Amino acid sequence: MTRYNSHISRRTALRTAASAALVSVAGCLNNDGDSGTPNDGAGSPDDHGPLQRVAVDGTTLVVELSADTSVDQINLIQPNGELFGTRDVAAGAQRVSFEIGTAYEPGEYRVVALEDGETVTESTTDIVPDIQIQDVGLYRNNPDKPWDEVYGDTETDRKKNGEAFVTIENVGSGPDAVVELLFSDDVPNPIEDPRGSGIYDAEQVVIAPGETIDLFSSSFAFGTETENGMGCSPDGNSGQFIVTVETRVEGNRISEVYDVVYSGSNDMTDCDVTITEP
Repeated sequence: MTRYNSHISRRTALRTAASAALVSVAGCLNNDGDSGTPNDGAGSPDDHGPLQRVAVDGTTLVVELSADTSVDQINLIQPNGELFGTRDVAAGAQRVSFEIGTAYEPGEYRVVALEDGETVTESTTDIVPDIQIQDVGLYRNNPDKPWDEVYGDTETDRKKNGEAFVTIENVGSGPDAVVELLFSDDVPNPIEDPRGSGIYDAEQVVIAPGETIDLFSSSFAFGTETENGMGCSPDGNSGQFIVTVETRVEGNRISEVYDVVYSGSNDMTDCDVTITEP
């Protein structure tokens, strides 16, 4: 499924990458042993209950428990109702975790706290990624990006001139991985099926909830003009190209369209490339 995202989000300031930050996804906590009404402040942990915090940290679901809890087991239930996993709670322990990775089923999960096999309380939380494309740019226009760190300082500027970065953000509540990066339509070297993932030196790049990262291309999309590509001209050639990223968790293909002008030369090597939002 190709999703054309709103361009409004790209006009906002990019949030600083925070892969180590906990993204709170706490749901409604029922009163201890009571399946009736939830605690006050639905959507927040119960300060007086055994489940103090349920959060996603990177690709791990973390459950934090109160210091005086008598809970001895935590179960994680998938959206389809099947058991994802069980963790025993050692005496005095206040934290258990579940590695959910990037191959999980997105949706509503239940964290169930038990004592001696009986349910004490539970929390529901949505774990769903939401990947958005925020920006795209070239080496020649963005020399401050870590190009040498990514491609190595042995690569020539000619090589880096043909590559691009794509900034993506995960505004959802679950981790995901980008498994393919594509450039199509009016680029000098459009490749609809690049070798590998199209991401430099990576088959996939994991992005945690709340994180913003740059993907670097490996398809030389803005390099030498090919038979089907758009080239440079002294007076300028105008067109539009599409950036597409494919994600792992839900298999989405997320795309954004950009206007582009190639001007000032007959050769892409020293072409002025101007990329703007439509």
